[in-house]
Amino acid sequence: MTTIADFTVEASNGQPVDLSEKKGKVLLVVNTASKCGFTPQYDGLEELFKEYKEQGFEVLGFPCNQFGGQEPGDADEIEQFCKVNFGVTFPLMKKIDVNGDNASPLFDWMKGEAPGLMGSKSIKWNFTKFLIDREGNVVKRYAPQDTPARIKKDIEKLL
Repeated sequence: MTTIADFTVEASNGQPVDLSEKKGKVLLVVNTASKCGFTPQYDGLEELFKEYKEQGFEVLGFPCNQFGGQEPGDADEIEQFCKVNFGVTFPLMKKIDVNGDNASPLFDWMKGEAPGLMGSKSIKWNFTKFLIDREGNVVKRYAPQDTPARIKKDIEKLL
């Protein structure tokens, strides 16, 4: 059986991040964008991260430019934007694709584990969220309009 621990991704600086190092943590994995109507969710994601990180919770942000070109910047511009405008301290990864031939293997796996509406495996928009338990399994997929505050109770159950 595959878990999130079987994947390696790239940090925004290009360094590999072995997700087996995250085993034992509850994770919220999110495809993000800086120029989206849902971009203010960075505030809520940061709030969750700060509130629960001491209990073993982490948010992993994956910038993606596949939806309306809403993440046009390079890694430095994205990180700067997130820090200056939203005080983001949770890890941001390298910009990726979440759909199509060049989709991140991690996102392909998560989409298969927790399909969207009517069994769709595609991600429809920015700020789709996947909740991962301490064993590295996908617990639930959340739509872009599901605010971080609405996910709080599900996170608490896993902590």
